[in-house]
Amino acid sequence: MIRTAVVGFGFMGMTHSLNILKIKDFKLVAIVDINPDLIEKNLKEKTGNISTGDIDQIDLSDVHKYSSLVECLQNEEIDAVNISVHSNLHYEMTKKALLHDKHVFLEKPFCLDIREAEELISMAKQKNKILMVGHVVRFMPPYQKLKQWVDSKEFGRLKFLSFSRFCGLPGWGQWKEKNVTDLSGGALFDLVIHDIDFVQYILGTPSEITCSYLPGSISKYDYVSAMWRYKENDLHVKIEGGNTFHSAFPFQAGYMANFEKASILFTSLKGDVITISDDNSVKEVPAGDAGEGYFNEIVYFADCLKNNSQPEECMAESSLLSVQLCYKHL
Repeated sequence: MIRTAVVGFGFMGMTHSLNILKIKDFKLVAIVDINPDLIEKNLKEKTGNISTGDIDQIDLSDVHKYSSLVECLQNEEIDAVNISVHSNLHYEMTKKALLHDKHVFLEKPFCLDIREAEELISMAKQKNKILMVGHVVRFMPPYQKLKQWVDSKEFGRLKFLSFSRFCGLPGWGQWKEKNVTDLSGGALFDLVIHDIDFVQYILGTPSEITCSYLPGSISKYDYVSAMWRYKENDLHVKIEGGNTFHSAFPFQAGYMANFEKASILFTSLKGDVITISDDNSVKEVPAGDAGEGYFNEIVYFADCLKNNSQPEECMAESSLLSVQLCYKHL
């Protein structure tokens, strides 16, 4: 049994807690939040930009609550820490967990400061601990299908890719309670990084990046429009996204892929199917549930811990590369 603490009980903390409770190899023993009195209140509120399930309050009746990670680490016998706080706290919280010899699952983005990320990678290696960063899109069935088609060349050579990811200005949890400018890194590092990470995951680092961006309420780059070029195979990838719209604007993400033999479309606005077209016909195939990615990544983390093996998916080094690529857009 892997005894686990969740740090940060906003949208992602609740999502990870729900999935930890579902997995027989995990036991959720503690929740750490700067205001533990609000944990029960947060359970009653619908938060976030995608449905990831509901937590019945009774599930947390035996879970201890703390306002300090250090206090939790001193009082609980735990094996791993799941960290889901604003990006500016990733380094501090992860370092504390590693210094206490705990494995860490850290929400993306890794660290906005490259030197801090490098220090954590080195520390995890010295401690022989698993450090995994949660790039959930890698675990979402509709995106896994795209990777399979790229790798297998079932539809021939890939000629062009386009990714999009938009939502309204976040209006839940701490986003509405205080000024979070620079805490998340803005839409580039907090939202668009999903697609930046996925593209480098399936295609590698591009030869060149051109980018335009616009400011919003959170950062100077809350809208991003980028074009990646891979010179060696004459491939272009467009990545566009942001959160400059009003808070009630519906979340939408997806991709378009142009292969030699077919063109493929997926959008979360019609999230149950993927549309495949050629010159003569159009068909729809099941997409799978993108929301399952949150469960799948925690199962994968559990398998790494059980097997005492470093993750091949979402290695810390790969996650650091995604942050470095974000900076290249600026």
